[in-house]
Amino acid sequence: MPLIAVLPGDGIGPEVTREARRVLEALALGLDFEEAPVGGAAYLLTGRPLPEETLALAKKADAVLFGAIGDPRFEALERRLRPEAALLGIRRELGLFANIRPATLFPALADASPLKPEVVAGLDLVIVRELVGDVYFGEKGRRQTAEGLRQGFDIMSYNEVEVEAIARVGFEMAKRRKKKLCSVDKANVLETSQLWRDVVNELSTEYPDVQLTHMYVDNAAMQLVRAPAAFDVIVTGNLFGDILSDQASMCAGSIGMLPSASLRAWSGDNGMYEPIHGSAPDIAGQGKANPCGAILSAAMLLRHSLGNEEAALKVERAVGEALAKGARTADLGGSMSTAEMGDAVLKELV
Repeated sequence: MPLIAVLPGDGIGPEVTREARRVLEALALGLDFEEAPVGGAAYLLTGRPLPEETLALAKKADAVLFGAIGDPRFEALERRLRPEAALLGIRRELGLFANIRPATLFPALADASPLKPEVVAGLDLVIVRELVGDVYFGEKGRRQTAEGLRQGFDIMSYNEVEVEAIARVGFEMAKRRKKKLCSVDKANVLETSQLWRDVVNELSTEYPDVQLTHMYVDNAAMQLVRAPAAFDVIVTGNLFGDILSDQASMCAGSIGMLPSASLRAWSGDNGMYEPIHGSAPDIAGQGKANPCGAILSAAMLLRHSLGNEEAALKVERAVGEALAKGARTADLGGSMSTAEMGDAVLKELV
């Protein structure tokens, strides 16, 4: 019986995760669920954002269903005790180096995108983001300059093995889709990006059927607004991927709609699945959050960690049908509560 670790986290995390779990349970696949605290919720209970017990559960589970973390009450804590440290810790301890973030425009949401319908029509892209390197994990700190000024520093770095690993995921993803891969960097300025580009080019010889292009990150941001449907698979580093995937979410109508998978292998065993939105503490507990990103993350869990493509497609179709019939939470211009949106998806699933 596959074990799913459920880590609801903070803010709206518990609300959206509850709906995703309901959907998984409705499929009657014989899944076993075990819940544990993480982030600010865990800090309040144990004094640590990532308790050993929570990490142990994540390691033994077949997959992790994650909610969201972050709470302004803890911003004054030292960085290792803040809720966000838990997310970085799980990624590092489980070796989850590849973040898969699809951005698909459901036809019913064409009017929800801030872009004109004719611009965003056909949007169906995937951003493959490296997850355990870059400035987020590089040496960082504060120091004083010779002039006595306070200075902060965060070192961006990648080695060739790290670049090849994430680039290979990008090529494999492109191979299974439209055979188009765009590698995003800033090679005209950053030495790190020049190495990135060199390694991606070298690896491309193993994938002669995939059309590889390169794009500077500032141009990529512009093209995502000008012609988002022109992209298929984008592979990029941690920092650039973080920013571009949030931008892509708005092209698709709402950040509340986008799922993600964090994997340590192409097969996705023991992956972690979470909506890309934050904890949204301003609406936590009010039943206003859109659970679709979490529900679609559960679909990715079925596809990548459990290898059940049929069930994954069933969940994705149910979300699409619910939207087509007018189901909308506040972020999509509607008035449905989190639970009501979950009910609407469940109705289509049945």
